[in-house]
Amino acid sequence: VQLVESGGDSVESGGSLRLSCAVSEYSDRAYSISWFRQAPEQGREGVANIATDDTTRYADSVKGRFTISRDNTKNTLYLQMNSLKPEDTAMYFCAAGRGKIYNLREKYYNYWGQGTQVTVSS
Repeated sequence: VQLVESGGDSVESGGSLRLSCAVSEYSDRAYSISWFRQAPEQGREGVANIATDDTTRYADSVKGRFTISRDNTKNTLYLQMNSLKPEDTAMYFCAAGRGKIYNLREKYYNYWGQGTQVTVSS
């Protein structure tokens, strides 16, 4: 499975961005997908998850602001990010794991993209 992120940019606080994650071999919803992020000199943080049954879960820090979704016709996952804050600045990665994954723990995800940079200025 290969994942390619896009959509990262520099925006002002309060702005919005939509990240995309193109997934190869994306058939029959076999994979749960999550978005993670990593700020400079910090560990990787799980942001949002969508399982194979389309249920979703979010980190507390982004609840109500971020929305994860998928378009199976395009083999693409999205992360809509609204009301962005400077603390959302990070490299954002999408990751895939086979089967139903209902959490944001890295060890369950076997495939990772290269990341896309999001920078939010105050």
